[in-house]
Amino acid sequence: MKKYIIGFWYSLPVQLFILHFRKYQILLLFWYILFATVAGYFMDSFGAYSLFLAPEYFDKVSPFSAAIVGFAIGIFIMSWNITTFILNARYIKFLATTAAPFLKYCINNAILPLIFLVFYFIRGLQFSQQQQLQSLGESLLTALGFTGGLFLSILLAFVYFFSADKTIYYTIKQGIAEANKRYNAIINKDALPLTKLEMRVDWFLSASFKLRRPRDIRHYNESFLDDVFSKHHISAVIAILIAFIFLIVLGFSADSRLFQIPAAASISILFAILIAVSGAVSLFFKSWSIPLIIVIYLILNYLYQIGVIDPRNKAYGLNYDNKAQRPLYDASSIRQLCSDSAMEADKAYYLNILNKWKAKQKEEKPIMYIINTSGGGLRSAVFTMNTLQKIDSALHGQLMQHTLFINGASGGLLGAAYFRELYYQTRLGNKNINLYNPAYVDDIAKDLLNPLFSSFVTRDIIGPVQKFNYEGFEYIKDRGYAFEEKLNENTHGYLNKNIYAYAKPEANATIPIMFFNATISRDARSMIMATHPARFLMRPLSDSAHLTSYDADGIDFNSYFKRQNSDSLRVLSALRMNATFPIVLPNVWLPSKPIIDVMDAGLRDNFGQELTLRFLNVFKDWLQENTQKVIVIELRDRSIDDWENPYDNTSLLSLLTKPLLILQYNWYRFQDYYQHNSLDYFAESYGPHFYSLSFQYLASKTDAAATLNFHLTAAEKKSVMNAFYNKANLNALQVLLKQSNLR
Repeated sequence: MKKYIIGFWYSLPVQLFILHFRKYQILLLFWYILFATVAGYFMDSFGAYSLFLAPEYFDKVSPFSAAIVGFAIGIFIMSWNITTFILNARYIKFLATTAAPFLKYCINNAILPLIFLVFYFIRGLQFSQQQQLQSLGESLLTALGFTGGLFLSILLAFVYFFSADKTIYYTIKQGIAEANKRYNAIINKDALPLTKLEMRVDWFLSASFKLRRPRDIRHYNESFLDDVFSKHHISAVIAILIAFIFLIVLGFSADSRLFQIPAAASISILFAILIAVSGAVSLFFKSWSIPLIIVIYLILNYLYQIGVIDPRNKAYGLNYDNKAQRPLYDASSIRQLCSDSAMEADKAYYLNILNKWKAKQKEEKPIMYIINTSGGGLRSAVFTMNTLQKIDSALHGQLMQHTLFINGASGGLLGAAYFRELYYQTRLGNKNINLYNPAYVDDIAKDLLNPLFSSFVTRDIIGPVQKFNYEGFEYIKDRGYAFEEKLNENTHGYLNKNIYAYAKPEANATIPIMFFNATISRDARSMIMATHPARFLMRPLSDSAHLTSYDADGIDFNSYFKRQNSDSLRVLSALRMNATFPIVLPNVWLPSKPIIDVMDAGLRDNFGQELTLRFLNVFKDWLQENTQKVIVIELRDRSIDDWENPYDNTSLLSLLTKPLLILQYNWYRFQDYYQHNSLDYFAESYGPHFYSLSFQYLASKTDAAATLNFHLTAAEKKSVMNAFYNKANLNALQVLLKQSNLR
């Protein structure tokens, strides 16, 4: 038994497995990311696991999409083998004296890849049935597709290296023959001197998976053995270069759906390249690796500072070229922008809209609806779209006509903007639109994460800069561009217009006004984007004695960037700025002096309530005089009473990190507490004819809550749509119908 245990321990597969953890931990980081992602622990809030477990190609999960991911993971595995083969050459020199040494190395280095593949298959089968709602047969077919792609990738790699091995073996055949002669001559005279082995190997697996003892190589010339490995190194570099060129080609062709491969495939190929580069840096620069990385960073930073490279994302439609006319971003300029006279001028404009809105209601004191929708990725977009369809149907198609404006943050505004546009199409006479068609919910539920991550890999990181023109200006194609193009495709091009296209219908009260919001990262002020100037929303009203003049905590985009063609801002860009979730989407920088950039509106106000209450407070007198009641309809992607997800200390690490992360975990709760308090104060000051109703996405007891990202599984989509029928929402609907005099 001891002999077998020792033999197992000193076998090449086990020794290589241990060697990776002992010598090259940095390379194991890529494996950790893959394992953690598939397990649902790495970037789970961004939905990274769904990219691997439910890869989409042409908007559906299929055996072919799985095959593409399998092929890419095969490339990653071969890159791992190639890189470690080069790095571990001095430990496995005996393989240089055998036929097809790289093949034998891959067989003996298969423990880690096999563990990952088994884990991936188990997780994939579970996910496809539980989250994608596939049958066992469909799940197995998807797994078969992945397996086919994986084997094809590895087969092609081995065919390539078999060809290289033949060439290498032909060139070294004479060297092996001379070494054997030298061995016979030495062994007849005296025993070969003992040498200290860097890694003991008693057994290794041959190409036919049989146990073999390593060949004695003490009689081989060191330079000869090194030459064998160096020839394999050249073949390996060529293989990695091909993968790099492939990603560049994908970046250039990403506008074509044919080349929009699943994001998991792009990420796997990127990891394959990074692992090869990491290995090369470790091999050639050794202790100089970190200083080299620092020097490269300093060079890139200098090129960025002098404007040679500029990866920053822009708002499409804005003029970034007229640098001399960029507005100042300082206290004096902002105070001037929201002067009393400017605020009064904009208030007068909106009063005109209010009067037109009232005239269209054809009653002395109509009911006014205000719609607030929360952030929350696609789960909020789907919940908003589905809920607006249900509410409008219950109100006999009167919801949009009685709604003055729509406001909110992030994903919720994606759904609301699409619903409003479809309503506008019906007003234009488009008879192909059935506002309650569930296909529109399917549209807004379509994946946005795959093209976003795929573009991040092939364009933002690898590919050279590509540009496009919009409204006469040139912009860079990056993951922000990919997001907009995919959203445009999902919504059938209806939102592909600039915000000025809504100026006339909003001014005539044909459709509700929409406020697109964002948060300025410099100072957390809100950026208020609307078709018409709304400078009266930039700062709170002064106190009752008019003794205090508050500083502006918001910027009116339309007025501030007037010289930069603010009216030409693309609606899709406004929605993206509103939904710029950190890291996933790039911050959008704006042409001011100094430059500012904006990100997700939810960081400042995830429910849109702050701006809504400010608007209602400004026009409170008009509303009390001209409306029967004002009803704020709030669409939330989370419960008001969130007792189910407390921030508990479950480990020593969580105890140590709690002071750092408590704000992140409780961010939305802080907003809730503050806004409920503000809502109570406003309701008390307004009087009994103000109502606020909440429709909430609450996962059922049998369903897990949908993740906050730009991808929904089939089970998550079903859960979000069914959430409208929970008891709390049905009660809210009954109250709404009663207050709308329809019950």
